Amino acid sequence: MPAAPKPEILAAFESAKGFMPVGEGLALYAAAVEAGRLGLPLLEVGTYCGRSTILLADAAREAGVTAITVDHHRGSEEQQPGWEYHDPETVDPEIGLMDTLPTFRRTLHRAGLEEHVIALVGRSPQVAKVWNSPLGLVFVDGGHTDEHATADYEGWAPHVAEGGLLVIHDVFPDPVDEFTGQAPYRVYLRALASGAFTEVSATDSLRVLRRTGAGV
Repeated sequence: MPAAPKPEILAAFESAKGFMPVGEGLALYAAAVEAGRLGLPLLEVGTYCGRSTILLADAAREAGVTAITVDHHRGSEEQQPGWEYHDPETVDPEIGLMDTLPTFRRTLHRAGLEEHVIALVGRSPQVAKVWNSPLGLVFVDGGHTDEHATADYEGWAPHVAEGGLLVIHDVFPDPVDEFTGQAPYRVYLRALASGAFTEVSATDSLRVLRRTGAGV
């Protein structure tokens, strides 16, 4: 039976600002617990307000490892003003730009998980260029354009350790979802075609793959 978060962690996840459904969250948590057994950090690309970070952080705490989350905190394309997923509460009134970092920090504080997370504030490709350590899990949940999804995959998938997990969110095979899920879907197909990753599970739009070979 897959590992499940404690009721208080699940409650913190459900109350946090964000878009991940509970079913996908449970699948992510189970993957994080499994990956934590490798004794390596668990890394997330795309923090937003910390909803999924809660799950990674709790799994990291249980495993005695660290959760790392990477985001520039200015919001992805579909979260900008005028778009469907925009939340006016995330806009910094002084500069008029999104800033989800304060909300993220409050989310972690309320969940009692601050000391188990390292938050890297910056653009994913820039951070990936200076990263040189193996990871037990990489969770790709950043921008949904081909440019951003591909950069996240190329930047971070090489760091997934042997036996580690690559988790991709918002994988939508239907072309009607071109804006929200086709780029992650293409990255998912690329990962499978590489021969480096084998699918472990699929839960709605969440795909879990294990590194079983070299390359990306």
